[in-house]
Amino acid sequence: MSKRREIERRLHNLGEIREIMNAMKNLALMETHKLTRLLATQHRVADAIGCAVSEFLAFHRHLLAADEAACDVCLLIGSERGFCGDFNEALLRSLEAQRWSDGDPALVVVGAKLAGRMDRDPRVVARLEGAATLEQVDGVLLKVMETLNGWRATQSPGRALALRVFHHGADAPGVSVTRLDPRGQRLPDAPRRGHAPLLNLEPRVFFAKLSEHYLLCALQGIFYGSLMAENRRRVQHMDHAVGRIDENSRSLVLERNSLRQEEITEEIEVIMLSIETAREAYPM
Repeated sequence: MSKRREIERRLHNLGEIREIMNAMKNLALMETHKLTRLLATQHRVADAIGCAVSEFLAFHRHLLAADEAACDVCLLIGSERGFCGDFNEALLRSLEAQRWSDGDPALVVVGAKLAGRMDRDPRVVARLEGAATLEQVDGVLLKVMETLNGWRATQSPGRALALRVFHHGADAPGVSVTRLDPRGQRLPDAPRRGHAPLLNLEPRVFFAKLSEHYLLCALQGIFYGSLMAENRRRVQHMDHAVGRIDENSRSLVLERNSLRQEEITEEIEVIMLSIETAREAYPM
């Protein structure tokens, strides 16, 4: 009896865990639906800004040579929450697989789960909280921009920022390494026909401000894609976990039923034995 009750207690606990995991899965599905609607629009905006950078540089190529020496830093976008498989471990493997010609770069790590795995890494210059939902992305992005600008100011004020981002993409499998540098925009072979853009700012100042918009928009798309990939991993992880729970529950149900059958058999044997004892004590 005590063993059967222990199995029933375990079944009850598994049922509660299953409900929690299903709730987490549903929340992840909701995030993927929101991100799907937003990503297409964000990509169009990023393409428009990238085109503006390319057209501007086509008439101001001298800015490329002037900013040739840029500040290099790597940004790793991990997860703020768990239950997403090897999401963070894949980022670390990709980072260690890189070969650096000028020594190890500075690292900015986003996401509590990833930061926890790199808490003793001397290359890390900043650890930031990540976004658990779509609504948190903009706040995280502003902190990232503030951190990058602050770090660049301590290194060499006035130099451009060449950012290499390690992240998961919404559609690309595995880890992507994206280099964000507005100077790397594809330029036409010759300046476009017509006049150069009419600016209200000095070209260098304008390019600096345009570069910030370019970087902010590109990072926004990367964060959206990373959050999409994270939630898809979480859905898969939850599906697998729920499947394991269901499998264990089925095994426990069979064991419980077997124990109950044994108890019923024992009860019948006791009843039959009592009847035989009664007949011997009180013969008809």
